[in-house]
Order: sequence, then C-alpha cells, then structure tokens
Amino acid sequence: MKNIVIAIALSLCFVTANAGIKDSTTTKQSLPSVTLKNTEGDNVDMSSYATNGKITIISFWATWCKPCIKELRNINDVLDDWVEEYNVELVAVSVDDSRNTALVKPFADGQGWDFDILLDPNGELQRAMNVTNPPVTFLIDQNGKIVYTHTGYLEGDELDLEDEIIKLVENNTEEEVEDAAE
Repeated sequence: MKNIVIAIALSLCFVTANAGIKDSTTTKQSLPSVTLKNTEGDNVDMSSYATNGKITIISFWATWCKPCIKELRNINDVLDDWVEEYNVELVAVSVDDSRNTALVKPFADGQGWDFDILLDPNGELQRAMNVTNPPVTFLIDQNGKIVYTHTGYLEGDELDLEDEIIKLVENNTEEEVEDAAE
C-alpha cells in the first residue's frame, strides 16, 4: 500500500513538473494593458502591440537565462525572413530586476538584436500574463489575441513557433478569401 501511495505521489509530481513545458493553445486572451519602459526609457503600452495588425512574438527573457538567450539568438537569425514572409514582430521582455536593468541594453546591443526590448523589473507584465520563469514565449495574432504559449526552450523550438505563425497566416488568408466571396 505504501508503495502505491509513493508511486501515485511521484506520478503527480512528474505530471505537474512537465505540464508547464509543453506547448499550449490559449483561450484567445488579449494582451494586458501594462506600461513598460523600453531600453531608451520611453513608455510602451503592451496593448499597442495588439492593435497594429501584425503577428507579434513576445518572449520573456533575462540576461542571466542561458536558454532565453539561445532562443532569442535563434529567432533573431530567422527574424528578417519572418518579418518579410509573415509580417511578424518580436518583442523581448526582460524580467531582470531593478539591480540588473542597466545591463539589458548593452547586452542586447552586444548581441546585435534589432527588435523591441522592454523592461519589466517589477514583474507587472509577468504577473498579468502568468509567467513564472523565463523563457516563456507568446504568439499574438493580428487581432491582438494570445493564440499560442510555449515555456522553456530546446534547440529547434523556433521551428515549432514558425509552424504556429504559418497557421495564423493561412487562417488569415482563408478569412480574407471568405470575406471577399461574400
């Protein structure tokens, strides 16, 4: 009996631990209206990314997070193609605390990253989007709805992200054809 209880407890721990690592489709929530600063010190309202008609990738990261950096480097390598083919934009939200926010801009500049980088030192956006540990990536459709979430990073995850982007583009094209037919 004791072995059965231990086996059940271990199974529950395993399932719970792996639950956050899988990809998921969300219930089409909207981006929260949280104002963050960019690396130039300007205020940026997150909800503005929901109203620009683009597909938006939001990646939560930190300068101390090796998988985060690897993910952003790999996405950056294909980003120009994605921008051209799918009308995508990337927003990297640093979750470095206030002691480390001064490191974010020089770090990003050193990487040659030319996408929006926002600072969330107080964790406001993290809390609003239920992000516990980076990296966490969200995909926002052209209508500002969260349609895909991925936690963690393994080499090649950016290819899965591209598959999700392609689905959005295809769905949008189908809707345009249907609207034109009406």
